[in-house]
Amino acid sequence: MVVVEPETSKPHVVVLPSPGMGHFIPLLEFAKRLVVHHDIHVSFLQITTEASAAQNQLLHSSTLPPGLDVIDLAPANISALVSEETLVLTRLCIIVRESLRSLKSVLIELGKPQALVIDLFSTQAFEICRELSIPTYTFFTASISFLAFSLYLPTLDREVDCEFVDLPEPIQVPGCTPIRTEDLLDQVRNRKIDEYKWFLLHISRLPMAAGIFLNSWEDLEPTSLKAIKDHIFYRQIPTPPVHPIGPLIKQAEASVTETDAKCLAWLDKQSSDSVLLISLGSGGTLTAAQLTELAWGLELSQQRFILVARKPSDASASGTFFNVGGDINDPTEYLPEGFLERTEGVGLVVPSWVPQVAVLRHPSTGAFLSHCGWNSILESITHGVPMIAWPLYAEQRMNATMLVEDVGVAIKPVAVPGKEIVEREEIERVVRMVMEGEEGKAMRRKARELKDSAVEALRDTTGLSYESLSRVIKEWKLEA
Repeated sequence: MVVVEPETSKPHVVVLPSPGMGHFIPLLEFAKRLVVHHDIHVSFLQITTEASAAQNQLLHSSTLPPGLDVIDLAPANISALVSEETLVLTRLCIIVRESLRSLKSVLIELGKPQALVIDLFSTQAFEICRELSIPTYTFFTASISFLAFSLYLPTLDREVDCEFVDLPEPIQVPGCTPIRTEDLLDQVRNRKIDEYKWFLLHISRLPMAAGIFLNSWEDLEPTSLKAIKDHIFYRQIPTPPVHPIGPLIKQAEASVTETDAKCLAWLDKQSSDSVLLISLGSGGTLTAAQLTELAWGLELSQQRFILVARKPSDASASGTFFNVGGDINDPTEYLPEGFLERTEGVGLVVPSWVPQVAVLRHPSTGAFLSHCGWNSILESITHGVPMIAWPLYAEQRMNATMLVEDVGVAIKPVAVPGKEIVEREEIERVVRMVMEGEEGKAMRRKARELKDSAVEALRDTTGLSYESLSRVIKEWKLEA
């Protein structure tokens, strides 16, 4: 490795995401922004163990700017540490722990950079970087309100004996909107399981960060941001400085596949705001029964749609987390018989994957039925598209409630009491409402206001998110 002499070198920052597209995409966009907008040299470390096909394709097919170097960490053998029954977060944390055994030697070889930026599940790096005197920052890939809850969780863990889901009242996060127990993320619904212990371990280490980058902006989450900055609880933790630098989202690819081109060409033929995109994220899957109801609801609504079809799974709502982009499926095998024929011309069914950003920014797209992962939320809002909230796992129920009740850009369908299924008539109702109804028009207006606000936040030299990141980079350049 060629080491440039310090007096002629740019500041050097290392970025380390954990596996999963929800972590990988925003940290890659963050790395690009450092290079392109702030003249930083970035080494982007990829954890290669069980890397999905989509992750590899994104990293190695994208046109990365000069000054952004990709470094693959050596694959780790985890076969003796996990099984088919190991839940997603536990598996992810074990992959990261084993993969980071080489981190110290990699950082030394890179010449001890000015800073390391990690996400929430790579906190083993704190101890390593403390040894090397490298400041370590956390890039928080979820909402500010979820950060507030995460910072509060260690206190909640000490003060509450029962399961959190059994509490009689909503959880009062200091300075923030209370969280209903039914909205709690999966990982804290059972405190006895490994997923909870891993999650608590990582969020307990947040105060070790030199700072926390937030992929959000003040206009989207003013209450939670003010609480973290000003409330005495967070000051006493103490909470590291927080830096809202968002929204950083995946940019539409300059080159598109043949399938992508067909999808966009179909959109070109539709009228403005007339198409509903249905996509449940990189890892999301529905049960067979729910997918059937969704298909019938779309057909009954008579609205135009693009359905990203993925083979159903009755076992897990995050069934494709580690193999996203690697499955080839035939929608005729699991969609209702005759559905494709009956909806031909009105709907477009695309197996597995669409260029989501390109679809959301297309003028024909009028709404988005989303799993409410934070990246998809940001992509939708920054393109002025309202949502039908369909949370599946992780913190998505909390996100969905925030979008509906606090932000006003989404509607959430109601499942049948006592069942975990949303029936076709309810799907028809909410689809019609968001596409044709007055409530849908109001949500669209609000989404477009936030779209304009997002553009202003990121504006070079004057935007609040731009300035927030610039202040940290100024410190890095002084140390270079």
